[in-house]
Amino acid sequence: MPIFTVVRRVDAYVISSAQVEAEDAEQAALHTRRAEGDFEWRKEEVVEYDARHFVTLDGEGGDIEFTKIGKG
Repeated sequence: MPIFTVVRRVDAYVISSAQVEAEDAEQAALHTRRAEGDFEWRKEEVVEYDARHFVTLDGEGGDIEFTKIGKG
């Protein structure tokens, strides 16, 4: 299965990412939301967000919008 990078953006200011093996980009985001504690999250940057959400990144590091799960 391919490996995807999923970004977790949480309330205050922290953005972190994890490498996720999944069938497709959407499944990668869903899997991290369901089993968030099963992944090794790496701190990426600090930015303000109002809620927690997960999104899979494309090859250039941009959000794949249809994979966004959660509020924010």
